[in-house]
Amino acid sequence: MRFPFPSRFAHPLAVGLAALALFGASVQPVAAQSVLRDAETEALLHDMATPLIVAAGLDPKNVDIVLVDDPQVNAFVAGGQAVYVNSGLINEADNVNQLQGVVAHELGHVVGGHAIDTRGAEQATSISILSLLLAGAAVAAGGGEAAMGVLMAGQQAALGKYIAYTRGQEEQADAAGAKFLSAAGISGRGSIEFFHKLLNLENRYGVTRTDDDAFYTDHPLTDDRIAFLQDTYEKDPAWNKRSDPVLEARFQRIKAKLFGYLATPADTMQTYPDYMNNVPARYARAYAFHKDGFLDKATAEADSLLAEAPNDPYFLELKGQILLEAGKPAEALAPLRRATELTGNQPLIATTFGHALISADEAANSMNGGKDGATGAHFAEATRVLKSAVARDRDNPFAWYELGIVYAAQGDLPRAQLASAEQQSLSGQMAAALRSAQGALAGLKPGSSDALRAQDIAMEARAAIAHAKKHH
Repeated sequence: MRFPFPSRFAHPLAVGLAALALFGASVQPVAAQSVLRDAETEALLHDMATPLIVAAGLDPKNVDIVLVDDPQVNAFVAGGQAVYVNSGLINEADNVNQLQGVVAHELGHVVGGHAIDTRGAEQATSISILSLLLAGAAVAAGGGEAAMGVLMAGQQAALGKYIAYTRGQEEQADAAGAKFLSAAGISGRGSIEFFHKLLNLENRYGVTRTDDDAFYTDHPLTDDRIAFLQDTYEKDPAWNKRSDPVLEARFQRIKAKLFGYLATPADTMQTYPDYMNNVPARYARAYAFHKDGFLDKATAEADSLLAEAPNDPYFLELKGQILLEAGKPAEALAPLRRATELTGNQPLIATTFGHALISADEAANSMNGGKDGATGAHFAEATRVLKSAVARDRDNPFAWYELGIVYAAQGDLPRAQLASAEQQSLSGQMAAALRSAQGALAGLKPGSSDALRAQDIAMEARAAIAHAKKHH
């Protein structure tokens, strides 16, 4: 599980509408947030969305379902063929069918070409399925008084100027989402269930709207959307079709895993107490114990999972991550090597394995007083693993960081600088990326593929720096 870096997937124009409602101009673009990278989670999102993507007439290879570290119950698109799903939405969803309903709706926006226009791009450039719950989300984030303050200050009118979607576009996305679910043979029951959740949020926080409200008349009301979708879905042959039980079990696992990783250990233990012995509960508790520094308890939970499924690559990855981050890289090698093999060198898992290999060499070298030099017993394997990882997933800043260490240890400083430029560019550190790319160019063979890549990074960095100066 490797989450920390912002990703190139994070569109620089994407902004959460609910955050905008509460904080006005004080919004965080998704590019400044962390995109959560986890092999198991990305595999599930890909597999559960692929039938919908195909039904939408798109190529699954060109559509990304991107997980964002944001507790708000939200999902959106921001141009292109990427659907962004907040961690808060996965936490709120009860089952995989509800998540599929959300993704189907967002794909409706993608296919409908509902790209953000320039009229509101500077102030509010997010496309959100929860635009109809703006005030309710403000309550959730800041309390009833804060939300009423927003409303009384006339924020509805100000926001209305910048909202990207019209009522017609939301209705088109609803209709398209229903069409995609039907074509994929997936029940719309989850979509209805999730809209009921939104309606319950409205009722819970006492937010009411009428058709006379200038802001909300541009967006379908929740109960109107439910009525339309209920009628559509109940007529569909897939209405009573149950979700794939394997897919559902995978969803419950990643939901618990995500909760254990992001929530406080105390909250995790309250949500998944000791008496719960199912796989999701043990998965979540393993992360909670690990975050709290209880190595024995964390490894015990991981071992209990492996006792049931010794060849589950994600349980092996968990065991390796716990040991690695507890300062035991040599012990982490076996489970991480096996996880890498079982997943066919999955880039994110392979990167963690490569990191463990380098760390094990560094630890051994330290114990030997540096007698082994810059490269140790695992160095060649680390080099191979990390090169394979970046070849298959170039949008992995941690892999580039580790590969830079490899190149530096080999004395290949130009390629070490190029790897640093890749990592810095992906992490949004454009000034540093420009310096690293320029340093790499000084030592790379002119016209080589590496030199051309360094030139590309330098050009992208200059453009990003100029854009930032222009807008500040």
